[in-house]
Order: sequence, then structure tokens, then C-alpha cells
Amino acid sequence: MKISYIPTMKDQNTPRMPEFPVRLLTAVPLCDGHDSAVTTVNQELIRQGFEIVYMGYHRSAEDMVRSAIQEDVAALGISSYNGGHIEFFKEVIQLLEKAGRNDIGVFGGGGGTITPDDVVIMKQYGVDEVFLAGTTFESICNRLIELYGNKKVVLQGVSTDTALGQMLTAVEMKLKDRPKAGKRSKAKVIGFTGPGGAGKTTLIDEWVRGALMENPNIKIGILSHDPSSISQGGLLGDRATMIYSQHDNVFLRSMATRGKQGGLSPATEECLQWMVSDEAGFDLVLVETVGTGQEALPFTSDLIDTKVLVLHPEYGARLQLQKILMLEVADAVVVNKSDWAGATRALEEVKRQVEMRGCEEIPVFTTKASEHNDQGVVKLRNALSV
Repeated sequence: MKISYIPTMKDQNTPRMPEFPVRLLTAVPLCDGHDSAVTTVNQELIRQGFEIVYMGYHRSAEDMVRSAIQEDVAALGISSYNGGHIEFFKEVIQLLEKAGRNDIGVFGGGGGTITPDDVVIMKQYGVDEVFLAGTTFESICNRLIELYGNKKVVLQGVSTDTALGQMLTAVEMKLKDRPKAGKRSKAKVIGFTGPGGAGKTTLIDEWVRGALMENPNIKIGILSHDPSSISQGGLLGDRATMIYSQHDNVFLRSMATRGKQGGLSPATEECLQWMVSDEAGFDLVLVETVGTGQEALPFTSDLIDTKVLVLHPEYGARLQLQKILMLEVADAVVVNKSDWAGATRALEEVKRQVEMRGCEEIPVFTTKASEHNDQGVVKLRNALSV
């Protein structure tokens, strides 16, 4: 049964979730391949209205801090079960201080591996809270709202990760005194959409890997979307499957749809305006929608230069292709997971459907994005980067 944390007349001291969801980043440190505990906590926090950006496990302190800054979260939560927690948490605190982001809190937990004596030392280093084994979900949720439910946003342009992250937060929070984005840069904007499970996130990550290898100085921005309702929280989990996109030259922001239908967030358009501004300085901006259905036409913005529809071989019967509206407006179609059974048939059917709609000029690519240096991804990237 769901526990409610909205105060009642009999419970006025219970912390209240603020108007906009509290955003937290959670992750598991290097040398730790277990995430069952943190994913359980994530799920309960989401049920209580938090937006959780989850990085997955085996993450370095540098990756965590970079991500926390780009996501402009209220706090970073670390789940540590393999020892070494005192040194790891201390390094995270020091990296945040070095980046000038002492405002981003740090909390964590670790079952039986973190002792009460360790907690005393960790708090001396600046850790806000450590939840030991046996702590109830109610206590965790109430304490996190108490600690991080009053986030402040400082606006200082968008030329750094910190500044851009805070500006995007101001847009999402509908800050009244936020400025408007400046002149559009020459950055190319590519939008990726398609059904859930098609491999959009993996395709983008492999795209980024190849782009960085070809041009180590390229600066890439990514807006990645995950679903959430208006009254509930959301799990923003694309970072957990992105490896190469977590790089100093890549700015990755996770966005929740917050009740908006169609695959994007109510704040996407304005956030994208900032991403493509001269001040942000990106060479390429990639936008990924949530998994969309047959009726979805998410890319109505003039800021999207190229629209890519990503499918997998198991889209169903041939009749299903006739219902996908994006096939008529896409600039490119990708049949990903080309190693799956039925991929050859799927490619032929997609090409036939494109031709039947009089859209012969739309190129169709096959990719296996889970494979490094996949030639299908290389061809796609080369074709669309012109």
C-alpha cells in the first residue's frame, strides 16, 4: 500500500513535496556491480513524487559529479556496498567543492557495510545523511524532502555546464524572471524517436562515441526524455545505459515529460532554444523522445533540423507499419538491432512502406547499435552530419 507524505490536519509536521518534483541523482560507485538496493529505493522515491536520474553501477566519482552538475539535481545519492565508502564519499564532496557546487547535497546508504562510526566521519566531511540498514522508506522520503525540498536556482548564462544546467532548471521550474535565449548558433539538431525498446539511447551513445573519435574537440549536447505523470515522480534512466555520452565534451540532460503526451516535455522547446544558442557553443545537439506510439509526431519545432525514426524488427505485422505517422515526415528511418531474426524481412517491409507513401527520398538504414564501430551507425552518422 502506498504511503502518503502529504500533510493532513493530524500530521502538520510531515514534510511537504514542493510544487515541482525534487530531482535527485543516484548511482553506485566503482568496483560495485550490485544495484538491487538502490533500485528498490529509487522505486519508492518515484512513487512519492521524486524525479530520480539513475546512473547505474560502477560509476566513478568524476562521472557522478559531472552528471550531478549537468542535471542540476538537488542532491547526489550514493549506494555503497563494497567498502571504501569513506574515501569515495570524501572524493565526491571534494570534487563538488572544486567545481563550486557545494549547493548540491550528498547522501547515501550501504546496508551493513557502513557503520554508525563511519557515519560520524562521513558527516564531518560534508555528507548530509547516511541511511543505515533498517531505515524505513517513510523516514528516507521525509528526510530527503526536509533536506532538499527548497532548491534555489542561480542564473549566470549558459556557457558552462553549471550555468546551462541551472538555466534548464529555471525553465522547468517556470522561473518568472528567467531571460530568453539568444541568437541561434550553427549547431545541427537531430531528433530521434520511435517505440520503446528500439534502442534509441544505445544508438545515440554509439553515435557520440564515433563522433568523439573522429573529432575529439566536438561539443555535443543531448536532451533525453523519460515519461512521468503530473502527480507522480519519474525514473530518468538513460544515463544508466550511456557510457560514451558521459564525457567532458558532452552535456547530457535528462528530462521528464511531466504529464505531456507525444514524447517530449512541456519545457523541451525552451530548453532546446538555450542548447542551440551561441552562448552554449554546441556543434551538435541530439534530442531523444520517450518511446512513442503510432500516432506520435513529436518534432514540430523548427529547431529540429533532422528527424530520425528508429524501429526494431519486431514491430508486428506489416499492417502496423501503415499506422506509423512518423514514416511520412521522417528524414531518415533506422531499423536497429539488425542481428535479430526477421531483420532482413523488416528492412524490406519498411522500404516498401516508404515507397508506397511516395517518400522514396527518405533513406532507410540498418544498424546494430550495441556493437562498437557498427558500420550501419557510421553510415547513418555520416549521412546526417552533412
